[in-house]
Amino acid sequence: MPDLRAKLAENLDEAEWEWLKPHLARDVVVVVVPPLDLLEVGEAIAGDRVSSVSHWISEQLLAKPTAAQIANWSGLKRFRALIVEPYVLVQELSS
Repeated sequence: MPDLRAKLAENLDEAEWEWLKPHLARDVVVVVVPPLDLLEVGEAIAGDRVSSVSHWISEQLLAKPTAAQIANWSGLKRFRALIVEPYVLVQELSS
């Protein structure tokens, strides 16, 4: 689905921790662990590729943020972010 990937690529951006807080409160933030590509994960979610998403979850490459991660982020972190309704996919950027 090249059109889907192009559309998602337009929405890929950087975000500050503060911007993610409202999404965290709605429990829709999903952490994507490198080396997974945010666009690939976004395509899989939008395309309902359950086997890929399930595999990543089982490998702990895709998960809701833990309390420890959230505490570590406290206002200092920046992320690559991609909205794939209803989720906000994030990867930490190096400080």
